[in-house]
Amino acid sequence: MSSTFQPLRVGLIGTGQISDIYLQTCAKYDEVQIVACGSLDQHQSRAKAAQHNINKVCTPEEIIADREIDAILNLTVPAAHAQVSLAALEAGKHVYSEKPLASSVDDGLKILAASIENGLTVGVAPDTFLGGRWQTVRKLLDDGIIGRPTGVNVFAGTHGTERHHPNPDFYYQSGGGPILDLGPYYLTTMVFLLGPITRVAGLANRAFDQRMIECGPRYGTKLDVEVDTHVHGMLEFESGVVGSMTMSFDIWDSETPRLEIYGEQGTICIPDPDPVHGSNIFQGDVWYRTRETSRWTHQPRPTGRDQWQVANNDHGLNEDSRGIGLVEMACAIRENRLPRASGKLAFHVLEVMLAILRSSQKRQFIAITSRPPIPEILPQPNSKRLFAV
Repeated sequence: MSSTFQPLRVGLIGTGQISDIYLQTCAKYDEVQIVACGSLDQHQSRAKAAQHNINKVCTPEEIIADREIDAILNLTVPAAHAQVSLAALEAGKHVYSEKPLASSVDDGLKILAASIENGLTVGVAPDTFLGGRWQTVRKLLDDGIIGRPTGVNVFAGTHGTERHHPNPDFYYQSGGGPILDLGPYYLTTMVFLLGPITRVAGLANRAFDQRMIECGPRYGTKLDVEVDTHVHGMLEFESGVVGSMTMSFDIWDSETPRLEIYGEQGTICIPDPDPVHGSNIFQGDVWYRTRETSRWTHQPRPTGRDQWQVANNDHGLNEDSRGIGLVEMACAIRENRLPRASGKLAFHVLEVMLAILRSSQKRQFIAITSRPPIPEILPQPNSKRLFAV
């Protein structure tokens, strides 16, 4: 690395539960340096700074105003994403935000406009599509393993967050819910794999009007549910692929695969649950069947996993690497290009999610107007420039 190289100096706003994995990931790379942290809970921020060797603890306002900071890592609750990102952009700082980009289309457009007006870069989680599992799926598609894709099905069903999160309130308030919490992971991945979405329809309901916190010091506290917690969406892609997705906080258990893509010549499957890797969706097996190897060519029919071929995943980033999108954004800023986990991609996903919810209320299809740049597949991990175009 050149002696003139300067890392992107980052101020972290929001030191809650998710910040640990971000700080652990960023500490592995020279491209970024977390120089300050802060949140509304300064006691929590001081503890986080001590844990991760961060020199400065400030208020969010002080971090945004600090002229020695180049970029803001926005890990606030979803309802505050837009406010913090806009303030950072207006102060001349790049932004990398947790998902979703914002809670409304109007706020999302304001963030994109502010980034253009100020000549700054916006990146947004999720960055899980940079993981080896999804890069492998993209390579299979690019190589034509299953022929022309025609359909996709995505499923993410849990029974909420109150059993593992000590402060799950925001998941059940306006701006929360399964579509805005879980949806970005799978919609971003689908767009990365299959291209932009042009039209959606949705249905949604909720199983409970109240939830009870089941862990931590607030155990037993009841929460009012303000949003729908079981959402089903139908998707039409610009490529002609049609798909469906279920995002739910109302499902106790299921054997449904996390994602399947159907093509003219075969199927790609991401199985779930994954007993080895758990919730780490950067990593795990990629299964596929083709016309030559699938069940209709075998007598007697094979059973279980023997029916599937397992793709060779040699793309790296197989450990939980949330925060790698910030590192990639730092490289993109230095190389004067769009980051892969870009604000434009996140806005498209936001527009889709909100349209699914609006469709459920209006009982009609909703057209999607944005068309984001589709991220390039990553170079192989032996490349000296891991995130280069």
